[in-house]
Amino acid sequence: QVQLVESGGGLVQAGDSLRLSCAASGGTFSSYGMGWFRQAPGKEREFVAAISWSGGNTYYRPSVKGRFTISRDNAKNTVYLQMNSLKPEDTAVYYCAAARGSFNLGAADRYRYWGQGTQVTVSS
Repeated sequence: QVQLVESGGGLVQAGDSLRLSCAASGGTFSSYGMGWFRQAPGKEREFVAAISWSGGNTYYRPSVKGRFTISRDNAKNTVYLQMNSLKPEDTAVYYCAAARGSFNLGAADRYRYWGQGTQVTVSS
């Protein structure tokens, strides 16, 4: 059983930056592909970014590519999402998730473990 705890959300202005962290416990972190998803009010949960178990491969949704960076520190059992040039449309609850293996990480149903989420609000 893997437990995931997100932190780092908050209220910022458009153009600002935030770094989200997701601390994992209870499993072999380095064996999991990790992803970030988000859900805005009234919308479906959507894929944001993912990273393979080694960190060698990263994936992004087109609207955040070039602004967001996913990374991981396997020694600290933590995955990060650096978010720059934030826009009001980035406002959502952000969730991290863990998937066995590192294939098809863009699909939510690949992920077995989910955190509780952290709110990110970007004002215009």
